[in-house]
Amino acid sequence: MATITADTVKKALRGVKDPELGLNIVDIGLVYDVAVSDAGDAHIQMTLTSPGCPAGAEIVQDVKNVVGDLEGIESVEVELVWEPFWTPDKMDPRVKAFMGF
Repeated sequence: MATITADTVKKALRGVKDPELGLNIVDIGLVYDVAVSDAGDAHIQMTLTSPGCPAGAEIVQDVKNVVGDLEGIESVEVELVWEPFWTPDKMDPRVKAFMGF
């Protein structure tokens, strides 16, 4: 079984895009924490741009699919959190500049 790290998972999560913004969820600051156990269980703590985000279910499912497809991952748990609340300040500086923040 391949050893998988939190960094490997974060890199994979760059393939998950917020369909409204067209940008990946890592660069826009939605992923707060990634942990991977020795057994291959991934736990992703993330948020959405708002609690009523219409694309929320789609984004969470995309996260589960992308991470679950990684060799060495046995299970994926996505925990949606609202503390701290997402703001544009959480975006990668390049993305903020691109979006005019």
